[in-house]
Amino acid sequence: MEEQLHKMAAEAKEALARADSLEALEEIRIRYLGKKGELTRVLRGMNALPAGERPRIGQLANSIREVLEKELAERTAEVKARFKQARLAAESIDITLPGTPFLPGKKHPLTTVQEEIEEIFLGLGFSIAEGPEVELDYYNFEALNLPKDHPARDMQDSFFIGPEVLLRTHTSPVQVRTMERTAPAVPVKVIAPGKVYRRDDDATHSPMFHQVEGLAVDRRITFGDLKGVLDVFAREMFGESTRTRFRPSYFPFTEPSAEVDISCVMCGGKGCRVCSHTGWLEILGCGMVHPRVLEMSGYNSAEVTGFAFGMGIERIAMLKYGIDDLRLFFDNDLRFLAQF
Repeated sequence: MEEQLHKMAAEAKEALARADSLEALEEIRIRYLGKKGELTRVLRGMNALPAGERPRIGQLANSIREVLEKELAERTAEVKARFKQARLAAESIDITLPGTPFLPGKKHPLTTVQEEIEEIFLGLGFSIAEGPEVELDYYNFEALNLPKDHPARDMQDSFFIGPEVLLRTHTSPVQVRTMERTAPAVPVKVIAPGKVYRRDDDATHSPMFHQVEGLAVDRRITFGDLKGVLDVFAREMFGESTRTRFRPSYFPFTEPSAEVDISCVMCGGKGCRVCSHTGWLEILGCGMVHPRVLEMSGYNSAEVTGFAFGMGIERIAMLKYGIDDLRLFFDNDLRFLAQF
């Protein structure tokens, strides 16, 4: 048995010297030092030895185990060090190479268009007002002459959070809140840009989109004032040659109401595929503030009048840049965004 132990130790040392990977070293450990390894197998034969030989063979076996474990640990450290050096060499960085450049950020086209709209109306004496996106039913509908049983509510496909709370479907609630805060003082001239939410999703609609609504309240404000303001806006936004057209329409919160068209930005009003060969493109809705809306907001409709308008920023951007799919604004495709 002593001879077997020395032979096994020699084989193990030779195997350790040849091993060049951690996997190979683990196999050697299991083969010679494991619970079912060579050393254990030899020691199981100790029962056949005379009682006087057993201590000496046991001591020899423990000595061989200690030597093999020590050499295994040293060889494992050598292999790990070699692999570490090889990895460091493979992952070395040439610090003389130029760094990876960071692409400069740019404004989103919707942000650019919104800021341009704001600048135009700020130049006309309007100020910017803001309000909550999670709104009360009262401000989103009832204070705008849309009681709970009004059929026009169905046109807005609202996201309700509770019986009296919803994601605002337009920024008109900001106008109501502004009038409540300022009544009965005049004049009031504000625009309300911001995000709004409706259950629409196709090439020309999005569940979340952006609007800019405007309001002016004062004594002796007329529909002619509204037409003049929007005519200036259209020329500033789309060019001096842009013409406007007002068509009768219906909105619960304005009376009279109108849809506003501009001469086609593609063909200049001559007629093309974009404008369905009519020469006109719809851009916004407007009208004189309904007397009931003024009264509910704290104004005397016999003393003051006002006008209001609202437009979708995406709609303006699509016309300005010739974009035919609204979803491109929200796809985060750098190939698209880099064009602006």
